[in-house]
Amino acid sequence: MPMSTQTTVFRTVDLTKTYQMGEVQVRALRGVNLELIEGEFVVLLGASGSGKSTLLNILGGLDTPTSGKVLYLDTDLTASDDAELTRYRRDHVGFVFQFYNLIPSLTAKENIELITEIAVSPLDSMDALEIVGLRERANHFPAQLSGGEQQRVAIARAIAKNPKVLLCDEPTGALDVHTGIVVLEAIARINRELGTTTAVITHNASIANMADRVIALSDGQIASVTDNPSKVTARDLQW
Repeated sequence: MPMSTQTTVFRTVDLTKTYQMGEVQVRALRGVNLELIEGEFVVLLGASGSGKSTLLNILGGLDTPTSGKVLYLDTDLTASDDAELTRYRRDHVGFVFQFYNLIPSLTAKENIELITEIAVSPLDSMDALEIVGLRERANHFPAQLSGGEQQRVAIARAIAKNPKVLLCDEPTGALDVHTGIVVLEAIARINRELGTTTAVITHNASIANMADRVIALSDGQIASVTDNPSKVTARDLQW
């Protein structure tokens, strides 16, 4: 994907994050510089503790850096206050985590409508379920769904606000291989059909073969950035 002809959605400049753990300082990010491009599918790859989740949380406005800058389009997120970050998360970012966080007393459709009722330009809740292949499960409660189906409802909920960006933190971490592939297919379809800029965190190197670019992190720094000229589908991954 040629960088020069694409819109830069995220740009970080010398991003650092230090946590104070008792008397010990933990440096989670150590001067990260990167760009994420509109419409691309990026995998952030690295071992536990490499800084992947910290980076994703800062991009999503869930956390703030110790130093450095984060630009989302023309907005400097590092200069935003709590209210502005809340609006940013609500209006622009869809999150998918390892655990589904569905409300047990609401159906799949109702879980999604929690988001569509407050979104600026939402998708129809049934259309969101259609994209993840669960339209026929709209009236089922989470307890009536498998783990993979619950994760796909969580993905439908994330995209129902029609976000510019979809940030996924180990979305297949709690799933078996077959179910994980179905979930990855749903994420890839959203990226392909809606043009949603998509970043997926994983420690599973095989998932990287789906991406336009692979950003490898190690010890809070970017170890490498690799373009992937021949993406494979989720079905063709070698786990």
